[in-house]
Order: sequence, then C-alpha cells, then structure tokens
Amino acid sequence: MAQLTDRLWMTRALEQARGALAHGDVPVGAVVVRGGLVLAEAGNRREVDSDPTAHAELLAIRAAARALGSWRLDGCSLYVTLEPCAMCAGALVNARLPSLIYGATDPKAGAVGSLYDIPRDDRLNHRVAVTEGVLAKECGDLLIRFFRARRPTGGHPPADSL
Repeated sequence: MAQLTDRLWMTRALEQARGALAHGDVPVGAVVVRGGLVLAEAGNRREVDSDPTAHAELLAIRAAARALGSWRLDGCSLYVTLEPCAMCAGALVNARLPSLIYGATDPKAGAVGSLYDIPRDDRLNHRVAVTEGVLAKECGDLLIRFFRARRPTGGHPPADSL
C-alpha cells in the first residue's frame, strides 16, 4: 500500500516539475503531505523569482509551515522528484520532517546519500526517514530531456544547470 501511495504523491510532484519546466526552470517538483492531504506543493522558481533559494523543496516546506502555523512539520512527508541538495536537506532536518521520498538521485549535488547524507546524519538533532527511487525513471527522464535541450551539441551542461 505504501508503494502505491508513494507513486501517487510522486506523480503529483512530477506535475509540479512540469510546471517549473513550462517557465524555464529546472523541472523539480515537491509535495508536502500529512494524513493523506496535500498541505503544499511547488516547483522550482529560481528563474522566475531570480532567487537562488527558490528550490521546490524549500517553497513547499515554507508553504506547509504556513498552512500548519508551525515551523515543525510533524507528521508530514515530503515528496520530491530529485534528491535534495545540501541546502534543502538541511531544511528537512530543521523542519523536523519525519520522512522524505524522492525520485531521481543527483550524483553531482545530492545530499541525501550521493555526496552527503544530511537527513540521516547521527550528529544532527533530527533524522529523516528516506525512501529513494520512487518513479526514478520518470523523474530522471524529465531532467535529462531538459538538460539535453539546453546543451550546445557535444558540449557540457551550463555551470548553473542545477
């Protein structure tokens, strides 16, 4: 049952990622769920907002905190299409999120097992349960298509790509 539920919410996060793609942002989407209800959802908005911190995860976490009236996101799960970076992984810990479910891994900037493992670091005051690889192919394919379209033929991705 959990796998089916995870796929459902990740599909919703993919919708947010496609929305980010529609306005030229890296297609990453996030959804915060509590008790089977969506508290918040967002796609990347770095380009639209000219804000380097406007990652889907941070936007969704901020909106969920406002909806709950508390910075502690007790009982919530964050679904995100790409493994969070160090900034977003730190926000998961600081928001006391119990669980993270993500799609594609990010070997270049991922901080939930790829480069670092911030949410599960025993030295921190909170740990986050992590489920990885939910709809990984769909999440990864969306990112691959985005970056291929931005690359000059045979070149490397732009330095600001993620």
